[in-house]
Amino acid sequence: MNLDKIESELKKRLKYEYKWGIKQNDHYDQLTEFIYRYDEFDPLLQRISREEKIIQDDKELFTNYALNRWYNFLSAQAVENIFCSNPKVKANIDRRDKLVDFSINDIVFDHKTSVFPKNFHHNINYALGNKTELIKWLYENQSQQGRKHFGNRLFVVVADRNSGEHWKLKAEISWLKEKISVYLEKFEADNLEHMNFIKERITLSDIIWAIKEK
Repeated sequence: MNLDKIESELKKRLKYEYKWGIKQNDHYDQLTEFIYRYDEFDPLLQRISREEKIIQDDKELFTNYALNRWYNFLSAQAVENIFCSNPKVKANIDRRDKLVDFSINDIVFDHKTSVFPKNFHHNINYALGNKTELIKWLYENQSQQGRKHFGNRLFVVVADRNSGEHWKLKAEISWLKEKISVYLEKFEADNLEHMNFIKERITLSDIIWAIKEK
């Protein structure tokens, strides 16, 4: 994967407003399934324009939904590639397994890049000092679609203290690579958070902070 190219394509999305207008659901997931075929922004826009002429749904809603899914998916693919390119990380060879992306020291993980949640009811400084509480919130408020689970997960939490437009940091792939590389260099299994969402089962999790101060 050419991470520089991916970053360039993701940043083309930034000039468009980021809004959903609706919760993620099976209907719009099916309508926008084509987004997985594109790693370039302009061809994606052309495809969305063609689809708009066919569908009977709200066209603005459809466009926003497709753009957001593509942006989040491509960023997630790049972040997974960053993890799996590190010598400490072993990729999951079963590409159909939606619950495990890779393993670190034989501990399996899914990963998720999340913007700092506005509904967490606490600020970033509080979250930095209460990591377990934020992890619990992220699990309990995760999307109800495809990848919902309570297995081991590493959260890359992005936050822009200056602009508040946290979502734009998902396009900063080279910067995220620096944050992830530093985390992996210091990775120790003993430092993982132990959560108990399911009876008689321990979930291992952690947060990799990616915070822009200026």
